[in-house]
Amino acid sequence: MPRKVQNYDDYGSAVQQIILSTTDAEFLDQLIPVLKDATSTSRSSALTQDLSQYADDREVEIERIGLTKHEEFLGSVNQLQNVRERTVALTADILELNQSIQASTEKLAAQKQALVNTRAVRENISDVSEALKESLKILHSVNNAHDLIRKKKYYGALKSLDDLQNEFLIPTIQNQYATQHRLADLIQKSIPASQKTISEAVMTDLNTWLYRIRETSQFLGEVAFYHTESRRLRQSDRVQENEFLDHFSLNSAIELVFDESEEFDVLDNDELQVDFTPLFEALHIHEALGQSDKFRSEYAATRRRQKELLLPSSVCLTTDDERSLSSLLEGIAGFAIIEKATMRRAPQLRTAIDVEELWDSMCSAAIALTSKALGDINNAEILVQIKGAFALFIQTMEGWGYSVTRLDDFLVTLFDKYAELLKRRFSEDFQEIVSTDDYMPMAINTREQYEKVANVSWFTQEQPIEELTFPCVLPFSQMYPLCCIDIRNFLNQFYYFSNDYFQHPTKIDDTLRKANELLTEKVCKSLVERLSSQYPGQIVQILTNLEHFETACQELEQLLIRARSSGSAGGPLNLAATEQFREHKKTAEKRIFELVNSKIDDLMETAEYDWMAPAPPPEPSSYIQTLTTYLSNIMSTTLLGLPREIKELIYFDALSHAASKILGLPLSPDVKRINPNGVVALAQDVQHLTDFVDDLENGFMLRSNLDELEQTIQLLQSDNTDEFFDASTRNKKYGRVDAMNGPILLEKLTQQISKKNKIIAFSQPISNTTRGNDLEL
Repeated sequence: MPRKVQNYDDYGSAVQQIILSTTDAEFLDQLIPVLKDATSTSRSSALTQDLSQYADDREVEIERIGLTKHEEFLGSVNQLQNVRERTVALTADILELNQSIQASTEKLAAQKQALVNTRAVRENISDVSEALKESLKILHSVNNAHDLIRKKKYYGALKSLDDLQNEFLIPTIQNQYATQHRLADLIQKSIPASQKTISEAVMTDLNTWLYRIRETSQFLGEVAFYHTESRRLRQSDRVQENEFLDHFSLNSAIELVFDESEEFDVLDNDELQVDFTPLFEALHIHEALGQSDKFRSEYAATRRRQKELLLPSSVCLTTDDERSLSSLLEGIAGFAIIEKATMRRAPQLRTAIDVEELWDSMCSAAIALTSKALGDINNAEILVQIKGAFALFIQTMEGWGYSVTRLDDFLVTLFDKYAELLKRRFSEDFQEIVSTDDYMPMAINTREQYEKVANVSWFTQEQPIEELTFPCVLPFSQMYPLCCIDIRNFLNQFYYFSNDYFQHPTKIDDTLRKANELLTEKVCKSLVERLSSQYPGQIVQILTNLEHFETACQELEQLLIRARSSGSAGGPLNLAATEQFREHKKTAEKRIFELVNSKIDDLMETAEYDWMAPAPPPEPSSYIQTLTTYLSNIMSTTLLGLPREIKELIYFDALSHAASKILGLPLSPDVKRINPNGVVALAQDVQHLTDFVDDLENGFMLRSNLDELEQTIQLLQSDNTDEFFDASTRNKKYGRVDAMNGPILLEKLTQQISKKNKIIAFSQPISNTTRGNDLEL
């Protein structure tokens, strides 16, 4: 409002105030009211008079001061002169201002009317301004939401839209008379589109994240495998320090406790960082939008498609590229780890059933692809590598809580294939060793060579190595240590399969127990087939080898028991090959008996006795001398390497066979008569054989084989053959003589007729024959 003009009756005080003003602005503030008040001529002259009076007073004062202070007076005069000049100028300005005020007063009425007219317009503008301000708030919130979307702050944008609805849109829409009603309605209808935009933007970021996750799945699996391998090495070092820890496998509670100090996050480490923020944001956004079920189903479908893209159409087990088995297992491991981590972080998004379903399908695919490629594998070492890859995969995923039962079962399939290839390879090796052996005692030239053979073979020399002289000969042929090497390698490679991880130790034990068919079919059977040889030396060597293989099998049984895992069934372990070698030792012994007896038969065919010789021969027959020489030579040469008990059995059987053959000579139907000279010739040969037996080391025990032959000779040379027909006397003197053969020989012996008749009367079973002989006699 304009300042109210102050009325002055006396301008003296007003002049004082004007003059005492300190600034130009204050001077004008004091002067203007006075000028407005002095519009009339009378008052204007009063103001002028007061100003003149004030000036005169100041001049008198100045004069007085000038008289007392001349110099100061002169300065003041100058100053006063200036003031006066300014006062004159000011007076002119006041007059002009007065005229201007008078002119403006005339316009005041017109302006007042204009003010009344513009006040209504101002109120309308104010209302419009307020409406615009409210609309701008709404538009600002909308723009802010879209700006947050562009900045990828999706939850903030969604919250901004929600606040916009609650604070502005809904109240405005509910107020139908509100100015912004139409605008609010339009923006409210655009909210779903904005929310859809947010949802699509979030899904775009999520799909980008999923793509990156799929691309890094294999690397994530590789990092996880490396971590598992590191844990293996640490556990192995702990086992070396404390063997008791060998009872606790990887991922067991004990192992996890020992490994607590080695913290490692597969998802967040120096090599790899997996940020789940986009996933959590997308989940949070869709929960806020009330689209959790839709998002869950879309995410599950996306992960299933990614799983299908992860699995190749085929896998190569012999290469190390993107199509290799290790790449496949690393990719599956990384995918499954992401799934398990997602389930743990967002259980409402991924349930255990969803994760296990994907896991089972990936395991089935990996097993199917590997099984399909196994048909082209003929190298057992490659199977060990495959098993190692699966074992690392199993131990890694077992640590993440996945079920590995199907993978464990597949390891059994791998082991069966591995065992089949090993048996095929070692079957060929055994076959070649047996077929190329020279079946001669193995010659050892140096001590080093002897130690190598002793280390690989189950063989213990009776003499200490210090007492041996080289070169020397070992009892077995070269095939035995070579087979022992193959047997040890066979066992080592079987148990090598179980290194690191194999939960079926009894499977190895059972397979090894059954795998001894290699020894029975390829070694024992081949040796038995060669027993048809006509060379006694080769048969003896085969027998020696069979004996050592029996010992090797017994040692092998103990080795398998010691190597058997704690989880295997206890009790003795018997290999069928052990019994086979034991039984076929007897077959080889029989074959030696056959060859020796065959030679004896050949010598017996050269025996020529003149049973009716006119005079006794001067010396034993040549065949009996050859026979004793043969027995002596074969025992000291060919059969020298045999154990003592076997040699004694061969002697025993050979002498028994020779005695039976010698006794059969006079019993031959072709021999009709025997005179005393013929008996003497036979007695000389028997005596020569007896002397040979007596000279043997165990001649006393072997002599019993010749008792029947000796007692038969004594009977034929006896002066009183009737003693044979007396049961008590016969049992004492001729107890070993066959009751049927004795009368036949006595019948052939040329004696008195009376004795012959007694013989005929005694020997009823051959009465018809004796009667015919009587007629001939």
